[in-house]
Amino acid sequence: MNEEVRLTAWVRGQVQGVGFRWFTRAKALEIGGLSGFALNLEDGRVQVVAEGQRAGAQGLLDWLREGDTPGRVDGVTEIWDTPRGIYETFAIR
Repeated sequence: MNEEVRLTAWVRGQVQGVGFRWFTRAKALEIGGLSGFALNLEDGRVQVVAEGQRAGAQGLLDWLREGDTPGRVDGVTEIWDTPRGIYETFAIR
């Protein structure tokens, strides 16, 4: 469970213009050990990329799906991959 992973998640719903990226960054920093970013997409979704230990990335994914997020989350699609190691911190883009 301590393996290093890359999580990419696409969050659908009312997630733009409500502070969603800021709160996602705050949650990633609270979990600790995660790097990556949260980005608004043109189609209204937010893309979240997080690299770090699987337990931390899973915790962030669980929060995206069922946590006390701003706005309204209608669904989350995710893929798991090998980390690329190119992020120094967790950023808002």
